[in-house]
Amino acid sequence: MIKNYLKVAWRNLTRNRVSSLINIGGLAVGMAVAILIGLWMWDELSFNTYHQHYDRIAQVRTRVTDTHTGDPGMNSSLQFPMLTELKTNYAANFKYIVMASWDVDDILSAGDKKLSRKGLFMDPDAPNMLTLKMIYGSRAGLKDLHSIMLSESTSKAFFGDANPVNRVMKINNKMDVKVTGVYEDLPLNTQFKDLKFLSPADLWIADNPWIKERAMNDWQNHFLKIYVEINPNTDFEQVSRNIKDAELKNLTDLKEQAKQNPQVFLQPMSDWHLHSYKHGAADKGPLQLLWLIGIIGAFVLLLACINFMNLSTARSENRAKEIGVRKAIGSMRKQLIGQFYSESFLVVVLSFLVSLILVRLSLPWFNDLSHKEVMIPWQSAYFWAAGGVFILVTSIIAGSYPALYLSSFNPVKVLKGTFRVGRFASIPRKVLVVTQFTVSVALIICTIIIYRQIQIAKNRPVGYTRDGLVMVQKKSSDFDGKYDLLRAELRNTGAVAEMSESFGRVTEIASGNGGFNWKGKDPNLIDQFGTLPVSFEFGKTVGWQFVKGRDFSRAFISDSSGMVINESAAKYMGLKNPVGESVSWKFQDQPLKYYKILGVVKDMIMESPYEPMYPTVFMIKGHVPTSMINIKINPKTSASQALPKIEAVFKKIIPSVPFEYQFADEEYAAKFAAEERIGSLATVFAALAILISCLGLFGLASFIAEQRVKEIGVRKVLGASVLNLWSLLSKDFVLLVMIAFLIASPIAYYFMHQWLQHYQYRSEISWWIFAVTGAGAMAITLLTVSYQSIRAALENPVKSLRSE
Repeated sequence: MIKNYLKVAWRNLTRNRVSSLINIGGLAVGMAVAILIGLWMWDELSFNTYHQHYDRIAQVRTRVTDTHTGDPGMNSSLQFPMLTELKTNYAANFKYIVMASWDVDDILSAGDKKLSRKGLFMDPDAPNMLTLKMIYGSRAGLKDLHSIMLSESTSKAFFGDANPVNRVMKINNKMDVKVTGVYEDLPLNTQFKDLKFLSPADLWIADNPWIKERAMNDWQNHFLKIYVEINPNTDFEQVSRNIKDAELKNLTDLKEQAKQNPQVFLQPMSDWHLHSYKHGAADKGPLQLLWLIGIIGAFVLLLACINFMNLSTARSENRAKEIGVRKAIGSMRKQLIGQFYSESFLVVVLSFLVSLILVRLSLPWFNDLSHKEVMIPWQSAYFWAAGGVFILVTSIIAGSYPALYLSSFNPVKVLKGTFRVGRFASIPRKVLVVTQFTVSVALIICTIIIYRQIQIAKNRPVGYTRDGLVMVQKKSSDFDGKYDLLRAELRNTGAVAEMSESFGRVTEIASGNGGFNWKGKDPNLIDQFGTLPVSFEFGKTVGWQFVKGRDFSRAFISDSSGMVINESAAKYMGLKNPVGESVSWKFQDQPLKYYKILGVVKDMIMESPYEPMYPTVFMIKGHVPTSMINIKINPKTSASQALPKIEAVFKKIIPSVPFEYQFADEEYAAKFAAEERIGSLATVFAALAILISCLGLFGLASFIAEQRVKEIGVRKVLGASVLNLWSLLSKDFVLLVMIAFLIASPIAYYFMHQWLQHYQYRSEISWWIFAVTGAGAMAITLLTVSYQSIRAALENPVKSLRSE
C-alpha cells in the first residue's frame, strides 16, 4: 500500500512539474533556513558547555548603587582583599577560587621568534576548573611559579608539531618561563575562546610590585577578576546569599564606599553569554534575540509549507475526479488521507535532501556572517533523529490541510459533474497568503528599523578624528624611556603628523576613579569619572574639539597639573564656567593633588555609541605608566605608504617587540558588529521570506490564470483591454497584501519598540518606514503576478474558446 502511495505521489509530481518545482524549491529554502537557524541556536544555547563543570562555575561580581542618582551599577573588576576574604572565610562554599588578570595581548618569545598572543595569569587551579583537554603535560602545570601553558595553535606557531614541554620562553621580554603543558584550543562558543596561554597569577604579581605595595589590603583598588567553582552539594543562590556582605562588612572605615551598599553575588557561567548584566540588572536582550531569530526561522519554514498547502488545494478541481473514482471503488477516507500525506512526505524528503545541499554550500558564508564555527554534524545520531522528526512534523504541517480538504469531496457530485468547490473554497488560501505576507512585511519593517538604529549610532558625532589614527599597544617595558626618541624619529619620516601616549585606547575608557572634589560638589555624591592620563600631544593627535578653554601645552610648566574635561564631566560637576576652576583628587593612598581645568572638549565616544556619554577627565600622565601609543598619519600620506616607514622606526628603536597596530576607525567599527550581524541576518531572512512568498504567489497566479482562461477569452471578445484584464487578475492579490500590511505594521512596531528600549541612545520609529515597506510589498506583488496576468491577457481568445 505504501509503495502504491509513493508511486502515485511520484507520478503526480512529474505530471505537474512547475508546481512541483515551486513546492520542492520553496520548501528546500525554508528548511535550509530552519536548519541553519537550528544549528546557530544550538551553538548559542550550548555556549560554555565545553567546560565539563560549567553548571558549577561562576564569576564573582558586586552590585552597587549610585548614591547620587540611585541607579544600579555592576562591578566585574574586584579587589585583592576580596580574594583573601573568600579564601579565608567562605572557602567551605567552593571547590576552587581562582584569581585572574584581565586578558590583554602579551608578547611571547622563544629564541628569535616573537608573537603577540592573548592570555591570562591565573591561579594553579584554573586548568582543573576549566577542564582543559591536555595534549602534552598535565593540568597541574601552573604550580611552578615560572611556568606557562600553551594552546595547541600557539605551541605549533612556536615549536611546530614537536612536544614543547620543558622548552624555555619569555613573556614580554622579561619573565622567563618554562612550558609545562599544551591544551586543546578552546572553541568559539566559549567565553575563553581567546585563551592562547596561561601563566601563574603569582608571577604576574611578582612582575607588578605595585600590587604588593598598594593593592593587597586596599578595598578601593579594583583590578582583578575572580572565578569560582561551587561545591556539588550547593547552588548559586545559596552561595550568593552566604557571600552577599563579604565586601560591605570590610568597609567600616570607608563610609563613602559603604554608602554604595555593595552586594557580592555569583554570575553562573551558563548565564555569561545569554544573560548579561546591564546597568546593574539582568539584560534579557541576548536571550530574547535568540528566540526571536528562532521564531523567524520557524515562520520562514511555515511560509514554505503554506505554498505547498495553497498549490495543493488550488489544484483540487483537477484531482476531484481521481478522488471520486477512488471513493467509488471502495477507498476509505483514511486511505485518501494516507495518499495525500505520502505525497507531502515525498515532497518534504526531496526538499530535505536539497536543503542539506543548500546548507552545506552556504555554511562558509553563514559562519562568516554570524561569526560562528557551525558545522553539520553528519555523524551524530541526534542530528539524524532530529532530521527525521523535522521531516515528519513538516510533512504533517504541509500536508494536513490538503489531506483533510481533498479527501472530503463527495464522490457522487464529482462523478456526475455537478461538483463545485464553492464560493468560500478560496478563503483558506487567501488567509494563508495574508499570513505569508504578514510575516514578510513584518520582517522588512524590522530590518529597516535595525539598520536605521545602526546608522543613527554610526552617524553620531564622535568628538575626535578617527581617520589615519593608528594605535600601538605597549606590550613590553622595552618601550619605557623611548617616547621622545620615537616621536622625533616618526615625525622626521614625514609620514606622521603627531604622536602621543595614553592610558588605554582612544576607543575605550580604561580606568574609572572617584575621590574628586570641586566647588559646589554635593557632599553626598560619590563621584565616578573616566580618568585618562595622556601626554601633552594627545589632543593634537586625536583631533579633539574644544568648546571652551585650551589644550595642554609644553610651553606652560603649570599644565602638568592641568586638566581637560569633556562636556559630560562639566555637566556632571554642575560647572557653567569650568575653565580656571580648581579640582582636587585623592587617589587611593596617594597625596592629595590639585588640578586646574584648562579646557572643555566635546564628548568623545570612547565606549558604546548606543549609551550616554561618560564623564571623563584627561590629565598629563606624569609618572603614571601608559599602555598605548597613538599615531596620527600625515593626511598627505596614504596609510599604505606611511605604515612601512612607521614600522621601520619601531624596529630600529625597539627591535625586541613585534610591530602590531590597530586603526581607530576599525576598532570603532567593531562596536557595531553585534547589531550589524543582527541586521544582516534579518535582511537575509526577510529576502528569503519574500522569495518564498512570491514563489507561492507566482504559482497561485499561474493557476488562477489557467482556471479563468475561458472567462478571459470571452472578455477579450467583448472588448476588454489588456490593462482591464491585468487589473482583473491582480486586484485580489493586491487586496490580500494590503490586509497583510495592516496586520504586520502594528505587530512589527510593538516588537521593534521593545527591542529599541535596550538602547539609551536610539532611533525613532518613523511613519515613512511603514509607507516604504507597504509600497515595496505592493510593487513586488504586482511584479510577481503581472507576468502571468499579462501573459493570460495576451493569449489569443480563439484558442480558449475553440471547444465552446
